[in-house]
Amino acid sequence: MTNDTRPTENNDSEDQSDLRQDIVDLGASAVQTRDGAIHTLTIVGTIEGHQEERSGAKTTKYEHILPFLANLEESDEADGLLILLNTMGGDIEAGLAIAEMIAGMKKPTVSLVLGGGHSIGVPLAVAAKESFIVPSGAMTIHPVRLNGLVIGVSQTFHYFERIQDRICDFVTRNSRIGREEFEHLMLNTGEMAADVGSVIYGQEAVELGLIDHLGGLSDALECLHRRMKAETERRERTDP
Repeated sequence: MTNDTRPTENNDSEDQSDLRQDIVDLGASAVQTRDGAIHTLTIVGTIEGHQEERSGAKTTKYEHILPFLANLEESDEADGLLILLNTMGGDIEAGLAIAEMIAGMKKPTVSLVLGGGHSIGVPLAVAAKESFIVPSGAMTIHPVRLNGLVIGVSQTFHYFERIQDRICDFVTRNSRIGREEFEHLMLNTGEMAADVGSVIYGQEAVELGLIDHLGGLSDALECLHRRMKAETERRERTDP
């Protein structure tokens, strides 16, 4: 008498297909390690919001990321999340939504700024429980900008201020930089020739308290392993 293994093969095939689709859609992947399963999420290009970007533009779509993060938080097959950032920024609402999701996760999270974490990429970088930036990484901090029709009345400028307050509140709540210093960087007029704001690089971002550590991939992974191990030990102590 023989066992029919075709259903198992089909399930394996479906799982592999889902993983391949995640890699295509999200730049996401998973690997099993000695301390548990690490999932990797890439946030690249432009953060796309309610409007689609022009054809051919590299984008990170919030409608893909939000359910991915929710599923990851609830999954027994995920023990930690590594977030790789190389983004020029993008939609404020979408970026803040993703950042709040990451900040609200209980599972260990570590972010790594590679090429850049510009504009709304700054809240995304600091949203993880610990953040890293490579020495050549850059971060642009500037005031809020809106595309399209802008009505030149006082209410519009008040609206801009309230959006900037939301960004400042999030960044200062999730990093070690002070609000006054962050606002100074945001409104700096002496840094960029044709713009307002500041561009800071790896070591400077750490010295300002915006990013926790200067380091590369191995450093970020080592930190994530340490946090995953600590979380496992915590659960073992608290579980009956």
